[in-house]
Amino acid sequence: MSNKLEVIDLHVEIEGKEILKGVNLILNEGEIHAIMGPNGSGKSTLAYTIMGHPKYKVTKGDILLNGRSILGMSTDERARAGLFLGFQHPQAISGVTLSTLLRTALIVRDEQRRPPNIIKFSREIKALAQELNMNPELLQRYVNEGFSGGERKKNEVLQMLVLKPIFALLDEPDSGLDVDALRDVAKGINKLHAETNAGILLITHYQRILHYVPPQKVTILKNGVIVKTGGPELAEIIEQEGYEGLQA
Repeated sequence: MSNKLEVIDLHVEIEGKEILKGVNLILNEGEIHAIMGPNGSGKSTLAYTIMGHPKYKVTKGDILLNGRSILGMSTDERARAGLFLGFQHPQAISGVTLSTLLRTALIVRDEQRRPPNIIKFSREIKALAQELNMNPELLQRYVNEGFSGGERKKNEVLQMLVLKPIFALLDEPDSGLDVDALRDVAKGINKLHAETNAGILLITHYQRILHYVPPQKVTILKNGVIVKTGGPELAEIIEQEGYEGLQA
């Protein structure tokens, strides 16, 4: 039986203001599904709500993981169930090295009684970092402290590759990246997809990352509702014509 993430008639508000107004979406195992839309359309709200951020209040609808509602689950429980959120603006964490964060996250996710072998684990994450063209020295620095924008985004992808989620929700992984960093981030996303058959929900404003991470579906979100869903050609239309003419 394949894994499935379902968003059903989802209404979400922040501080009394409705942001999502009845979103329906299905993400299947092995599927790359791009979410596009103008600023303020609710793209990030959708990702954060699926992950269980307490700021976002679900007023109606449901989110199902393999047929089971996850609305009553904490963010940690959703992560252990196989969900991963890549942040648009990854934050720095003082006092915690990146290697320690990765190892601890793996232990917590798997509820392992024994932590992974330090030497073997260090070798594995160093190899992954090198694949992403990350300086291995970053593994021994505090998380995202002094990291460039590209290094922070690569760090998000590195965490994803270590945790191997069932579904990855990636909030604008291409924002602020130069061409080389974009290719490295895309390489990491494709690696997860190829090796684990994870479902990828990829939120973006632009078509450029979709040249490197080809989606099977593209959905346009505008003013909190889905206005159109199609194939990858839809992203090309948006690139040429913009969002202005699309209506719910």
